[in-house]
Amino acid sequence: MQEGQQASEKSRLVAILLCFFLGWAGGHRFYVNKIGTGIIMLFTGGGMGIWFFIDFVMITLGSFKDKDNLPLAKW
Repeated sequence: MQEGQQASEKSRLVAILLCFFLGWAGGHRFYVNKIGTGIIMLFTGGGMGIWFFIDFVMITLGSFKDKDNLPLAKW
């Protein structure tokens, strides 16, 4: 992350753990206040596993963002 750029107050570690254990239910998306997509993930089983996997990789690499479009940079 570049200097002067804002970061989300949400923890990246918590998001990774929620995605790993509750990714099929959109737990990580509810955590970052993306309620709409969290509900969709809940009813589709994490996008049949594909959407869940993509989100897990994005969180791990640091490119996942919260509802305010701020990256989850803090561990």
